[in-house]
Amino acid sequence: MTPLHFSFTAAFVLGLTGLAFHRTHLLSALLCLESMMLSLFMALALWTLQTESSNYATAPVILLAFSACEASAGLALIVATARTHGTDHLKNLNLLRC
Repeated sequence: MTPLHFSFTAAFVLGLTGLAFHRTHLLSALLCLESMMLSLFMALALWTLQTESSNYATAPVILLAFSACEASAGLALIVATARTHGTDHLKNLNLLRC
């Protein structure tokens, strides 16, 4: 495994462990998801550059568009939960109390 592959794998795993262990705020969970998506974007972009194939050139752009949509949906969720519940703590978000 090259150091470049190791760094992308480590970035993805760090985002995954952050998502698994830091579940107190919705914002921290969304930031961990965003870091996972950005590590996937960088790995996919460098993979298309290394293979020099034009068939996969649109894949990183599509992944980046999905990442932007995920970030905007997450921001909308944070605003909605902050207005309705007064906080973004994940333990307060229970579907039975809504």
